[in-house]
Amino acid sequence: MTDHYFTSKPNAEKDEKEINATLKGNDLRFITDAGVFSKDRVDFGSQVMIESIEDSCFPNKRVLDVGCGYGPVGLSLGKANPTLDIDMIDVNERALELAKKNASLNGIDNVSIFVSSIYEQVKKEDYGVIISNPPIRAGKETVHKIIIDAKDHLVEGGILIIVIQRKQGAPSAKKVMEETYGNVVRIALDKGYWVLQSRKN
Repeated sequence: MTDHYFTSKPNAEKDEKEINATLKGNDLRFITDAGVFSKDRVDFGSQVMIESIEDSCFPNKRVLDVGCGYGPVGLSLGKANPTLDIDMIDVNERALELAKKNASLNGIDNVSIFVSSIYEQVKKEDYGVIISNPPIRAGKETVHKIIIDAKDHLVEGGILIIVIQRKQGAPSAKKVMEETYGNVVRIALDKGYWVLQSRKN
């Protein structure tokens, strides 16, 4: 039985490759591997979310990337905004090792990358922005937990940004964000991908 990209220790046979992507105006290189999410190209939803994030939305310089995979979201923001202090977490240890390699490969040193199942190992409560392309295949409960529990780790005025396809649960995620934060806005829409944003007031 093949394991999923949200497995802590994927047993898929390693098959590293290098891909390229232009994100936030920077040409980036990523080493990917079997057993990680979207190994052949940077996921389109991640690209839509990355490009929709405006620097002006950051209430402070602290950012958390939940489910970072091999790093395209957090690393592209770190490269484009060297003053940001970005934490990147994932349950997949193979993906985290790749993210660390990719940070070095692209000369990005304003990131901290560590293992955490959702927020279990996240001790800070002062993030200005939490971003996530959530692991849909892990189930709706996991996706909704990422949304709801983000509130405990955001400063007042901090924002949560997620991307999710309409057919994979965007309307229900939008409802949970509205119920949790009292507000939600769709800041981007492309090919069925919704980028949703809520602010902690």
